[in-house]
Amino acid sequence: MRPFAYEQAGDSSAALRMTANRGASAQYLAGGTNLLDLMKIGVAKPVALVDIGPLRADHASISVDADGLHLGALVRMAEAAEHPDVLRDYPVIAQSLQLAASQQLRNMATLGGNVLQRTRCNYFRDPSWHACNKRDPGTGCAAMDGVNRRLAVLGTSAHCIAHYPGDFANALAALGAEVTLLSPEGTTRRILFEELHRLPGDTPHQETNLHPGELILGFHVPAGPWTRRSLYLKIRDRESYDFAQASAAVALAVVDGTIQQARIGLGGVATKPWRSHAAEAVLQGQRLDEALAHAAAEAAFRDAVTHGENAFKPELGRRTLMRALLQAATMEIQPNA
Repeated sequence: MRPFAYEQAGDSSAALRMTANRGASAQYLAGGTNLLDLMKIGVAKPVALVDIGPLRADHASISVDADGLHLGALVRMAEAAEHPDVLRDYPVIAQSLQLAASQQLRNMATLGGNVLQRTRCNYFRDPSWHACNKRDPGTGCAAMDGVNRRLAVLGTSAHCIAHYPGDFANALAALGAEVTLLSPEGTTRRILFEELHRLPGDTPHQETNLHPGELILGFHVPAGPWTRRSLYLKIRDRESYDFAQASAAVALAVVDGTIQQARIGLGGVATKPWRSHAAEAVLQGQRLDEALAHAAAEAAFRDAVTHGENAFKPELGRRTLMRALLQAATMEIQPNA
């Protein structure tokens, strides 16, 4: 690990000032469960870490009201996963967190840090491989013809097929969540969570639409009749502590057997947290059965592009989405308290 400076911020203003003073190579440190790993293997090389742990006093609350679910960026994953209001009213959020990582990591990792986790592509995480456009722009993509079983089939480009590995972010994308950001100038903005991450295109090293030094303050998940009838289905090589080969975040508003609204997020198969508007459109106003679920799954993966070892992923993704839809349709919903 290379030498770096460490500073602890007492409040948001101090965090922004410290980061601005250190320049583009400074990074915020929250739980550190991903960043410190990348520093140890020589992928991340910040000149300074600004510890924002003390900001938990202002940005670690969880609340549910008529407007929706509000999550502070410094809420621990375990806290949100075990919160009774989240479990009851937003089960897809709780499940996406429960199925991620290990309990020890969930006790440390924050929601804001979790959504910014980096890919698990072998070539990105091993600096001995020169060809990685995400790590070293313009060097190529060794994964195209290499070890790519886990990598993306949706949202890829000729420059990168690395996949987004997280779970929680797919649920946020599905539910139309918003993220609140604080700029170094002290102004805030709120954007759709779906717009936080970028497609790789020809600049895969630019992973998000965050401005330099910008700080995530929290997330807002709008209330809706679909949030209780929701679930997260994760298919992986082993039952626990593994990343998804394919996952589906599904939320349905069903009235008299007809789908009034559908919300669908896909994980393990895309270059960013992925909302499938195409699959949602197939379901709108229809009665769900296996044939309709199959049609929605076909729409979701219509544009999939495979490379060698990951040729199985579109079919696995389709089956995962079908299973999640059929399970969500038969859920027993608790009455409002």
